[in-house]
Amino acid sequence: MEKTYEIAGMHCQSCVSKLTDALSELSEVDSAVVTLDPPLARVEGLGIDSDRIASAVASAGGYSAEEVSGDVSKSTSAPEAKSKLATHYPLMLIVTFLLAGCAILQLRSGAWNWMDYMSDFMGGFFVVFGFFKLLDLRGFADAYQTYDVIASKFRGYGFAYPFIEVALGIAYLLHFELFWTNAITLIVMSVGSVGVLRSLMQKRKIQCACLGTVFELPMTTVTLVEDVGMAVMAAMMLAL
Repeated sequence: MEKTYEIAGMHCQSCVSKLTDALSELSEVDSAVVTLDPPLARVEGLGIDSDRIASAVASAGGYSAEEVSGDVSKSTSAPEAKSKLATHYPLMLIVTFLLAGCAILQLRSGAWNWMDYMSDFMGGFFVVFGFFKLLDLRGFADAYQTYDVIASKFRGYGFAYPFIEVALGIAYLLHFELFWTNAITLIVMSVGSVGVLRSLMQKRKIQCACLGTVFELPMTTVTLVEDVGMAVMAAMMLAL
């Protein structure tokens, strides 16, 4: 007997591993294959009970399973059909508001200062993005450890990262110890870029954790541009 289930709540390879282990532990399951894109679980075995499958999936975390009948491609084609613009709309909206808000602050001051503008933008960027990560700290840590070079080895770094971002954001907004703030930002964002670049080169289909798990954003070159862009701005402020 083979059955296919659509899984809700998955966002990274860590989720895939947890669900595969949970389903494989069931005595009636001979094999379980879980995929992230599309979010499906295919199980084979004797006398597979959908209620037990749903229970095992729920016990692995915040997931749910629904049996799929007929052509599974029809139930999973919608996310793939989303345009790049629609997928990255939340990210672009946030960045646009931050850019506009910081520009308004500069115009109100009566004298445009690019250093202050970059400092305000970076501060707002870190505070806002850190906030979204903190909405689901455990979910972010799970997603982040799938590609970050430090979090993949030390899970605690994934839990600490949002607080680091918020702290850097506050420091930028207050223009506090900008030399050290820029130095730390340069290191953190450069290290983060390595993990993103490696994942892109391996063509891995994983979720970008830049906005936590609130928005389902795929890992793309946009993520790399974000990290590298912040590192470059920090380097520019250190040099000037």
